[in-house]
Amino acid sequence: MILDDFRLDGRVAVVTGGGQGIGRGIAIGLAEAGAQVVVGARTASDLDEVVATIEDAGGRATAVVSDVLVDDDRRRLIDTAVQTYGRLDVLVNNAGGTGPRPAMATSERFFETALRFNVTAPFLLCQSAAQAMVDTAGSGSIVNISSRSSDMVLGSFAAYGAGKAALNMLTRDLAGEFAPHVRVNAILVGGVATQGLEVVLTDDALRAQFEANTPMRRPGTPRDIACAALYLASPASSWVTGSLMKVDGGCERPAIDVPAPPLRPSS
Repeated sequence: MILDDFRLDGRVAVVTGGGQGIGRGIAIGLAEAGAQVVVGARTASDLDEVVATIEDAGGRATAVVSDVLVDDDRRRLIDTAVQTYGRLDVLVNNAGGTGPRPAMATSERFFETALRFNVTAPFLLCQSAAQAMVDTAGSGSIVNISSRSSDMVLGSFAAYGAGKAALNMLTRDLAGEFAPHVRVNAILVGGVATQGLEVVLTDDALRAQFEANTPMRRPGTPRDIACAALYLASPASSWVTGSLMKVDGGCERPAIDVPAPPLRPSS
């Protein structure tokens, strides 16, 4: 049966940023497909809720309170998967994100933190995870969660857009180097109904603008992204690597604009 190719029975996944929103949806979705999931995030209460949800449905999950910007925490995520479940098959690099800030108000520290959070930390996790996959399972799949901000011009997102664009190129480069044993793909996410989009979705005028500019006429859901992540994590995509998959409701331009002050001569 073709649906068997989407199963992850007996496989082990690590999901970063898995306490809320998209990461939570992915962690639960992979567990529903049969994976044993190590869920990482900074807030213990969020992780406990995700693990309880997975276990209540008959799955297995382990919470690891962790910050992907901390070396020891990244190592602990991978080590926990191997030590607890004996192997590693899937890594979902979901942790990331940087708030909007006009370019002229973006400090060097803010910019470099955005790059570290959105591309450097995922890169270091890819290194550790790929080796663990080959050593314990023989092969595996890495799914990087990117953004349409990486390939569309969006005001006030210079730092975030640069970080996610770098993550896209990293995905393609690693796919070539890690093949054929470890596949590496990315999902370019559009506007999803999570806490980050709440300011838009709770304002009637902004929500109407967002929906009018989105061909599918609605925001995405964490489940939409989880379905794409399951495809890329599972044997169903066994001939897919180096792919940048757009999951964005069909947008070819920003669904909402974040205006930045115009550049003017200094006085």
